Amino acid sequence: MSPLVRIATRTYPPDVGAAPFRLRALARALVARGCDVEVVTASATHAETPDAGVRTRRLPVLRDADGVVRGYLPYLSFDVPLAARLLTGRRPDVVVHEPPPTTGVVTRVTSRLRGVPYVSYLPDVWSQGAVAAGAPAPVLRAVAVAEQASLRGAARVLAVTQGMADEVVRGGVDASRVRVVGNGVDVDVFRPADGPVAPQGVRVVYSGTMSEWQRAEVFVRAFARFVADHPGATLTMVGGGVDVPRLRELARTVPGVELPGTVPPERAAELLAGADVALASLVPGSGYDLMSPTKIFAATACGTPVLFAGVGSGATLVREHDLGWAVDHDPAAVAAALGEVRTPSPAQRDRLRAWAVAHGSLAAAAQRAADAVTDLL
Repeated sequence: MSPLVRIATRTYPPDVGAAPFRLRALARALVARGCDVEVVTASATHAETPDAGVRTRRLPVLRDADGVVRGYLPYLSFDVPLAARLLTGRRPDVVVHEPPPTTGVVTRVTSRLRGVPYVSYLPDVWSQGAVAAGAPAPVLRAVAVAEQASLRGAARVLAVTQGMADEVVRGGVDASRVRVVGNGVDVDVFRPADGPVAPQGVRVVYSGTMSEWQRAEVFVRAFARFVADHPGATLTMVGGGVDVPRLRELARTVPGVELPGTVPPERAAELLAGADVALASLVPGSGYDLMSPTKIFAATACGTPVLFAGVGSGATLVREHDLGWAVDHDPAAVAAALGEVRTPSPAQRDRLRAWAVAHGSLAAAAQRAADAVTDLL
């Protein structure tokens, strides 16, 4: 009988986003290695396209107005019935869980009861993010305790950056259990345009989540300054998040700004490939400075330079590899950088694409994650 890997996650395709794409890539990599894969996840909002060898068991959950499982009550609506699912059915050989920390605690308890190892896939440090969000002290303590409990009990912790791995070790996790697996995008979907892009006004694209961690309003305010001197320029912001309603209200008075909401990955790739510059941001001190946003990989895979507003791993990545501009999270600084944007040359697009394939392939990251999981079998 093939070994069984069970993945516990509140989000999985057909959901759109970095987390569901990352976990689907891991599931596919494990199947390719001869594993049976079962994903215990939230009920789908629309029809899913199944992968061979991957079985999904879906639970009804509470979702917000955007259809996202986000917030402490929705998390618990998934985690409470998750415990029963992890305690029943065929005994897995290993369990992999994704945040939030409450899912990690449920995974730790149920894995201990069934005598199986588990893996914590860590794309960000939630306890730091809760501090930046201004959560009440009791919530901060609860999140920190839950996060440390789930990480310290894991047989493996998969960190997406070295900085995140270092932070986990400082928090008390045995360094021998931590693996840096990286992150990325599907470079077969995110790719340059098939032909030359027709010249027009400066095209600026933001693709991804718009939440308190990004504060993407910095781009709307900067674009308002920029478009005054560059009529015909456009800013397209695709994706979801808690800030979208506020950004739409802010954009009402700014010409050339469009926020169509969440779009399929193929459409996002098309927009990025036709852009002169792509945007990404992280608020300084948000607790997410250790992340390298997948927006950087998505843009460069399409051959488009990045304008990054903020600090941390993302800014370092853009500067060290000459991927575009890294500036302060400030409208004046962003507007000044937009003034330097020119249509990328074919040679520049080819260089950015080559870098993304080498450093930002989701398939390659999934193979490293699968190595860490199968080591436990």
